[in-house]
Amino acid sequence: MNRKVSAYTLTSLDGAVDDPRRYFSATDAAVPGPPVFDALSDEVEAKTIASQDAVLLGRRQYEEWVNYWPTSGAQPFADFINSVRKYVITSKPLTREWANAEAVDEPVEEFVRRLQGEPGGDIGVHGSIMLVQSLLTAGLLDEMVLGVGPVLDPEGRRLFADVKRWKRLMLIDVTPTPSGVVWLTYRL
Repeated sequence: MNRKVSAYTLTSLDGAVDDPRRYFSATDAAVPGPPVFDALSDEVEAKTIASQDAVLLGRRQYEEWVNYWPTSGAQPFADFINSVRKYVITSKPLTREWANAEAVDEPVEEFVRRLQGEPGGDIGVHGSIMLVQSLLTAGLLDEMVLGVGPVLDPEGRRLFADVKRWKRLMLIDVTPTPSGVVWLTYRL
């Protein structure tokens, strides 16, 4: 059986994805650091990452995260992302080191198919919106876990802006939280 490829994406209600701190904050303004979750959102995140032993990151996401996560204590994600095998999809060598990170410069579809065929746990795609979009287009995502913040945000990119064909998703889990966040898990 192939390993499951699961996109874990934080979004506003209207699909904005550029700054999750704007949708997951107790205030009306973005706060420094990672998004602020309530306890139930922390549980959903912990459950999602528990089955993953590899993560795909786009270069832009890597460059942003390598400056924050190696010294962060924000749990449960810090321990996970700092120890998990990270494959960075890029055409250039990585300039900053991060434990268990390696550059992948082969075509993403070939790499993901090969990785799926290797033994191991699930493969997560965290943030990395352009990578998620390309995997979705290529039919290489098995699941999407969407954290939908109770915010309308007119700024930034939209997760599904470039969808070219109709596709029905199967809802497999819904978790509303006290802070108004809704966690949706879809099988593709």
